[in-house]
Amino acid sequence: MNAHPVVSLLVVAGLALPALAEPQIQSLPLPGVRLQTIAAGFAHPVALVEAPDGSARLFVVDQTGPIRIVRADGTLGSEPFLDLTPRLVPLRPSYDERGALGLAFHPDYAENGRFFVLYSAPLRPGAPAGWNSTLRLSEFAVSPDPERADDASERILLEIDKPQLNHNGGTIAFGPDGFLYVSVGDGGGGNDVGVGHVEDWYPSNAGGNAQSPAANLLGKILRIDPDGGSPYAIPPDNPFTAGPERPEIWAFGFRNPYRMAFDPGGERRLFVGDAGQELWEEVDIVVRGGNYGWNVKEGMHCFSTATPTLPPESCPAADPDGRALLDPILEYPNSKNTVGGHGFVIVGGVVYRGSAIPALSRAYIFGDWSRGGFGAPGDGTVFVAREFAVRSDEGAPLRRWAFSELPLLGQPNQRLGHFILGFGQDLAGEVYLLTTDALGPAGTTGTIFKLVP
Repeated sequence: MNAHPVVSLLVVAGLALPALAEPQIQSLPLPGVRLQTIAAGFAHPVALVEAPDGSARLFVVDQTGPIRIVRADGTLGSEPFLDLTPRLVPLRPSYDERGALGLAFHPDYAENGRFFVLYSAPLRPGAPAGWNSTLRLSEFAVSPDPERADDASERILLEIDKPQLNHNGGTIAFGPDGFLYVSVGDGGGGNDVGVGHVEDWYPSNAGGNAQSPAANLLGKILRIDPDGGSPYAIPPDNPFTAGPERPEIWAFGFRNPYRMAFDPGGERRLFVGDAGQELWEEVDIVVRGGNYGWNVKEGMHCFSTATPTLPPESCPAADPDGRALLDPILEYPNSKNTVGGHGFVIVGGVVYRGSAIPALSRAYIFGDWSRGGFGAPGDGTVFVAREFAVRSDEGAPLRRWAFSELPLLGQPNQRLGHFILGFGQDLAGEVYLLTTDALGPAGTTGTIFKLVP
């Protein structure tokens, strides 16, 4: 049920490597890159987006609430473009996954001045008693001053009540189709069970928002049309427009799809880093109506809430409606795994489409938050993954992924030496690392680096 075709050969830029049945770390030929400091003084920078208005300005979302501008000349705006702090649920400075989480500019921002944010608001009136907070998707408009948003222009599009403080997801992005995509976690806690987690279809598991597309929007990737309807329209080709599933859902079966991004080129595929729980971290390429397995599977492996650290020998290959539980394109063991982990939690990245580092062209660059965990200084890892043509022993053509750690020249041990909170990308396809030295959203150690030759 979890078998994979045996792969006999992997070709990497002309280099033949042995390829295993499951994607894992390989020794890929990689260029040396360096880190260029772009801006500093943030608390927890979690998102970076270039405004599509020809200004070459980078907008940085700080988890604590401010959205700051890095101008084309490299200077940091003295005042926030927008400060969401008064709208946020109070954050825990020691550690928190809530806050200001996502930013997306309308594709026609240069003409209409519209942009969208995703943030954690206090629990709204009428929400279930005892729940934690409300995830809010809102639209704002820029003011006559291009470096300031109109703070009074907020239009709330969508609110999702969350039972626990963690697993918020948090990315919003316009796809190549012009629709807005939103990543939402399973509601929090552990195992996708407990208060606020609905009964699951799989008998050995006690609950599962992620596997319940008819019940709620938790554990899902959403797709909406903010240009139609009130407050938004459902794109007619969304997979569940006929019900009983929620029509906003594009794909489901995610634990915490904290960071996702569309490839700016090629097939414009949607890459999602889904945070694992006990043993495995994963990267998915998301397709229309796909079920990505949580909490019946963790990565490519069966999962049971009764024995989270002991994967069952078998589990369903499909959900009750016949949709296959889709495997990730790659996985790696986390620090809890007895086989030896590569870090604590995955941070989804971006496909490199820049010109400064040609050797990284079309590679997926992603990371792990930290190798040392909660009690140690930040020690994040940057990975590079590539997709290659392979053949199975039966001769069937396959597409597989391999990945390796990216050496960062000039850094101690060629490693980052900070917590990774996210990856950014400008309109030229160049890549930025969003880092901090603080475990929680506090202080001023947040720094933005750019990958350079």
